[in-house]
Amino acid sequence: MKKFFYSKKIAPYVFIGPFVITVLLFWLIPICNGVLLSFQDVLKEQWVGFDNYTRLLSDKIFLKALWNSFKYMVGTLVLLIPFPMLFATLLNSKLMKKADFFKSIYFIPALTSVVVAGTIFRLMFGESSTSLFNQILGYFEIAPVKWLKGAGTSFFALLLLACWRWTGVNILYFLAGLQSIPSELYEAASIDGASKWQQFKKISVPLVKPTTVYVLTISIYAGLSMFLESNMLFKGNNSPNNIGLTIVGYLYRQGVEKRALGYACAVGLILLVVVMLVNILQLKITGTFKEGRD
Repeated sequence: MKKFFYSKKIAPYVFIGPFVITVLLFWLIPICNGVLLSFQDVLKEQWVGFDNYTRLLSDKIFLKALWNSFKYMVGTLVLLIPFPMLFATLLNSKLMKKADFFKSIYFIPALTSVVVAGTIFRLMFGESSTSLFNQILGYFEIAPVKWLKGAGTSFFALLLLACWRWTGVNILYFLAGLQSIPSELYEAASIDGASKWQQFKKISVPLVKPTTVYVLTISIYAGLSMFLESNMLFKGNNSPNNIGLTIVGYLYRQGVEKRALGYACAVGLILLVVVMLVNILQLKITGTFKEGRD
């Protein structure tokens, strides 16, 4: 056995073995099973071919869920990429005092359970005049708003919850990227007369690009696969007129609530394809594939 494990030919396979087994058991095999189920009516044990997919194309609720998820993803990208980068730059500057304290404060929301956070935000955006945001409106003599019953206001609540929860995490990602940049570059730029904004634009942004691409990739996935935040904010998977319904929420509705497992698998595979296409597109736009070839 000792000779077996110390073999230079066998050792690499021993190291990657657990990873390969995990991928096969929990990723590749479930996807293959999902593909097969998507062509079936599981309850009737019938092979229906592409009927589940053609049904999706004319399913208005699915299309609305797809639009809601895509809109949420774009909103989180707009808010959770540039602002955390700016905050990280501020924390990384020499002018910032007690930076470690602020790092801890920013990261606390990520440690909070989504269930707890969603419940608190639901109370904050309540319909009564005593809820937090309606009290704020009351100071400006504005009538109470039914925040979670309107498409625009509920979308604002979801984005605010996302920003509260994930801004600190993205700040730490960008901070790690910024701290890997040699300080000599900033010193040389300062000697040449470059302003702080010029240093940020010409040095920080280009050299932190790998971190930006990583954050962008995981944010696209997180935005399109969001479910629990919406489920907790609307106290269930049945928001008014499906204004908070996401693709994963629709998958849950079909697969768990209605037990249409074949149709739910089709929804899940569409989500997988959409996430892959969007990420491949952004990787191509950012030049990641070209850099890999170089």
